[in-house]
Amino acid sequence: MADQWDSSLYEDRHSFVWKAGADLLALLEPQKGERILDIGCGPGQLTAQLAESGAEAVGMDSSVSMVAQARQNFPRLRFLLADVRNFHVDQPFDALFSNAALHWVRDADAAIACMAKALKPGGRLVLEMGGQGNIARICAGTEAVLREAGYKAEHTWYFPSIGEYASLLEKHGFLVHFAQNFARWTKLEHPERGLREWLEMFGGAYFEDVPNAKREPLVREIESRLRPALWCDGNWFADYRRLRVIATSRSGT
Repeated sequence: MADQWDSSLYEDRHSFVWKAGADLLALLEPQKGERILDIGCGPGQLTAQLAESGAEAVGMDSSVSMVAQARQNFPRLRFLLADVRNFHVDQPFDALFSNAALHWVRDADAAIACMAKALKPGGRLVLEMGGQGNIARICAGTEAVLREAGYKAEHTWYFPSIGEYASLLEKHGFLVHFAQNFARWTKLEHPERGLREWLEMFGGAYFEDVPNAKREPLVREIESRLRPALWCDGNWFADYRRLRVIATSRSGT
């Protein structure tokens, strides 16, 4: 994943991802002087909003492109290039924050173990990610078209249920205070090209074994299949379901 992101395309056509995180920041309630780690920070917009609260905000991402863009966008802030599954910090944080990132991490057990070690005892974890049922229509339509054409059509996301993810958090010493799976249908930013640009940005794993010359007719067929379900009033929509969690660390280990 780290080497496949186009940070320019992300900022230009997919800003809805970080804009949707504004109310998640409110749940975190960042305080002046706190040290907060933004996990999966992307180009850094939410890290910057954390810093505006007076907190010492640090962004972290596994993508070279995203970290480079974040450092360019916000040169006064600190951004780390690291993988959430095996990162280490010299000093634990008061809070951890993550928006629309952890569904890219299939080894959730390793990620949560690292997050637990990075958090002070009693520290807060506030996160939102794709949850069970996320983009079910996009996945079903895309996979049907690709499989009919003879391709494997496998995605790399991790969309857990509330029970599954809460159990992993509890295993690693977190106390889960709140967990919710909810629908958030999201209008994509380009009226005509929204779905194909979404697939280009986020669905690359589907097309890894598809020759470039054969992708365009497949994308057109995916658009045709999904138009009845995801096209409304001249715009494409993504059928998101989000998992939102608030937890605290009981042990810090």
